[in-house]
Amino acid sequence: MSVGKLKVEGIFFDLDGTIVDSREAYHEAARIAFQTMGQEMPEKELVLEIPRKLERKQPINDIIKGDLHEFLGVYLNAYYSLTEEKTKPIPNISSTLENLSAKAKLALITMRTVPREKIIKELEKFNIAKYFAYVVTALDTNKPKPSPEALLKCGSVLNVQMCNCIIVGDSISDVRAGKAAGSKTVAVLSGLFSYQELLREKPDLIIKDVTSLPSFIK
Repeated sequence: MSVGKLKVEGIFFDLDGTIVDSREAYHEAARIAFQTMGQEMPEKELVLEIPRKLERKQPINDIIKGDLHEFLGVYLNAYYSLTEEKTKPIPNISSTLENLSAKAKLALITMRTVPREKIIKELEKFNIAKYFAYVVTALDTNKPKPSPEALLKCGSVLNVQMCNCIIVGDSISDVRAGKAAGSKTVAVLSGLFSYQELLREKPDLIIKDVTSLPSFIK
C-alpha cells in the first residue's frame, strides 16, 4: 500500500489497541467474569475473541455459557475499572504524539462507556493527555463507531474540515467510521484485528503501529 505524505489539519485516534495495549485488561476482565459465572476460563486467544466480536456486534454465545447479559455486565464493569491499572502505552507513543501535535490538532475517540475525565486521567498517567485537544467517549455520542458521529463532533470542536483529517485505529469500525465521516483512514496492526481483516476495509494506509505515522505526515 503506497501513499505519499499527507498534509492534514486533524488526527483522530482510537484508544484501545492504538494508543494503549489493552490485552491485559481484556484478559483480567474475562477472568473475573468467568469466575463470577462459575465457568472455566478459556484459552487466551479465545478470550480476545470477546472484544473482537463485541466490536463487530457479533454474538459471543459460542464462548459464553449461561446468562449472557449477566456475563457482559460483569465483564464490562471489570474492564472499565481495570483499564487505568492494566493498560500500557504503545512504546514511544509520547514522542510520536509530540511530533504529530506540532503538525495537526489531535483528538482521542474511545467507545468505552465512561466519563471523559476517566480517560484523561489514564492519559495523564502516561503523560500524554497534554497532546489531545479533545476527548470523546461513548457517553458523548448517541451512536458508537462505525457511526461517524464522534468524528464529526471532533471535527466541529476542533474547527477542521473532515476531508483534511485522519482517523487512526486498529479496528474495522474505525475505518468504517472514517470513511462515513469523509476523512482519510489509517489502520494499525497493534490491536486485535489482522492485516487481512483491515485490508478488506480498504483504508488509505495500514501501518505496524502509530509510531510509524509521523513519516507519512507533512
